[in-house]
Amino acid sequence: MPSITGFKQDASGLFIEKDPFATLDYTLDFTDWMPAGYVIASLSVTATNVNGDSSSLVVGSSTHTNFLASAILSGGEAGNVYNVEYRITISQDSTADKQDSRNFRVKVLERQI
Repeated sequence: MPSITGFKQDASGLFIEKDPFATLDYTLDFTDWMPAGYVIASLSVTATNVNGDSSSLVVGSSTHTNFLASAILSGGEAGNVYNVEYRITISQDSTADKQDSRNFRVKVLERQI
């Protein structure tokens, strides 16, 4: 399982809260999950509205290192919940590429002090 920080848990699983104004980098660390000798070769990140409405959560640039997958998320409408999916392709020099994905929810709300 990828390492995560800042997440909360409810009956549906893990989620993170985000203010509609915030533009932040969200990173998943796959170090503990990655098979020996493999690294992340490519990354694709998508966001969809859980309620089926058109998504206003924007996935900006995404990057990866050998074990970290990151994307910049912005926007979103307060009160909406989004599913964010990180799809990775992993590879090893002498082995065919393999694919996997991890998902988490983003709850957009006006954050208070």
